[in-house]
Amino acid sequence: MASPTHRAWSLHILATAALTLTALSLAPPSSRAADIPRFEVDASWPKPLPNNWILGQVGGITTDKDGHIWVIHRPRSLTDDEKGAALNPPRSKCCVSAPPVLEFDADGNLLRSWGGPGEGYEWVGREHGIEVDEKGFVWVGGNLDNDNAILKFTTDGKFVMQIGKIAPSKGSNDTTQLGKPAETAIDKDANEIYVADGYGNRRVIVFDATTGAYKRHWGAYGNKPNDDKQAAYDPNAPVAQQFGNPVHCVKLANDGLVYVCDRINNRVQVFKKDGSFVKEWFYEKATLGNGAVWDLAVWPDPKQTWLLTADGENNEIRVINRDDGKVVGTFGRNGRQAGQFHWIHAMAVDAKGNVYTAEVDTGKRIQKFRLVSDALK
Repeated sequence: MASPTHRAWSLHILATAALTLTALSLAPPSSRAADIPRFEVDASWPKPLPNNWILGQVGGITTDKDGHIWVIHRPRSLTDDEKGAALNPPRSKCCVSAPPVLEFDADGNLLRSWGGPGEGYEWVGREHGIEVDEKGFVWVGGNLDNDNAILKFTTDGKFVMQIGKIAPSKGSNDTTQLGKPAETAIDKDANEIYVADGYGNRRVIVFDATTGAYKRHWGAYGNKPNDDKQAAYDPNAPVAQQFGNPVHCVKLANDGLVYVCDRINNRVQVFKKDGSFVKEWFYEKATLGNGAVWDLAVWPDPKQTWLLTADGENNEIRVINRDDGKVVGTFGRNGRQAGQFHWIHAMAVDAKGNVYTAEVDTGKRIQKFRLVSDALK
């Protein structure tokens, strides 16, 4: 049996070790770790909507050059108990659908709203995707059966141009019609709009952002796309040589790289602007269902060091090193409390590193995550 002195010394050693571990866990992160983006949810954002309004499924979210947040949601996705005040006769005190397009400031104040059918254009059947370019034009799309067009408006909702038609698709190699496009991105220097096209087609397609004239398109690995029936995703099978449906996002970096979300195939493919394939990264390859790569945002530091990817099946956001695609952090999990996600569908980041998220299915909400690390140098 150990002596009292030996037992006392052993307890001293254990206590010292425990204090050391506690100190390590509470110590500030290294300078390198501090550069990785870290966030905390702002549970007070946005502020309550006026006019007894409520959001449906949120089909897209983006930020503009002024740091404002633009949202497109789906009024027709509201259930009767959610839109009770709009029924005839009213079922309940709450609520009425907000207009499809809404603009917020960084504090969560609603600045303006508009959208829906109007003169001179065909409004989409199910809203999907929104982008605001530096000239102050708002681009929206849809992904219902014949939503094979994108629409261009001024920031106050005045119609400017339509590319494609609300009519049947003509396939992944047609240059006049789209195929349920998911998202767009603007190359301001070249005055071009890139379309992740999308839920019907299997390509990225590029148009002139002023005239709508066709420029070029490509499929996975930069090859010509085709619409042959594909086998269901199998993580153990050879990698797909075509994009799956949907091609869910397209993003541009300042160095000319183009990032594409191949959602069902759990990968990001990287291209040059001419469609030349550069590389690809896979994430959570065992993920089935709706896939692991739903949206992507480029970090706003001078070197654009990081990428953020939204995963609507696993309901998390990954922080990725843009050079090599390696995951350096994650946040979020499945759930309906503040900071959690249920089908995180789209994501945007502003110039201050704040992240804004949009949820579909029964999520039907937007959230803000404040940057709390020094990650913008």
